[in-house]
Amino acid sequence: MAAVSLSVSTVKPLGDRVFVKVSASEEQTPGGIFLPDTAKEKPQVGEVVQVGPGKRNDDGSRQAMEINVGDKVLYSKYAGTDIKLGSDEYILLSEKDILAVVS
Repeated sequence: MAAVSLSVSTVKPLGDRVFVKVSASEEQTPGGIFLPDTAKEKPQVGEVVQVGPGKRNDDGSRQAMEINVGDKVLYSKYAGTDIKLGSDEYILLSEKDILAVVS
């Protein structure tokens, strides 16, 4: 999946979307071997930076989001859209692609 590069100051997700800052991937294995960029796996953990207003129900009301800003979440490996703002990496996910809140 190709990453999208943006040069904006703020991103506000719509609907049931969540904007997550991707955690840094491991540089070294537990055995002490340093990993090159090509061997690193895509991280699946990140911190929620922005949350959309929630999904609309059939009657037009909004369903409250279960995720809050600041939550550390585990998300599906191939879900979402990768976004790069400056040197930071983010991912825009649907709330259904988030598997768990981790602490």
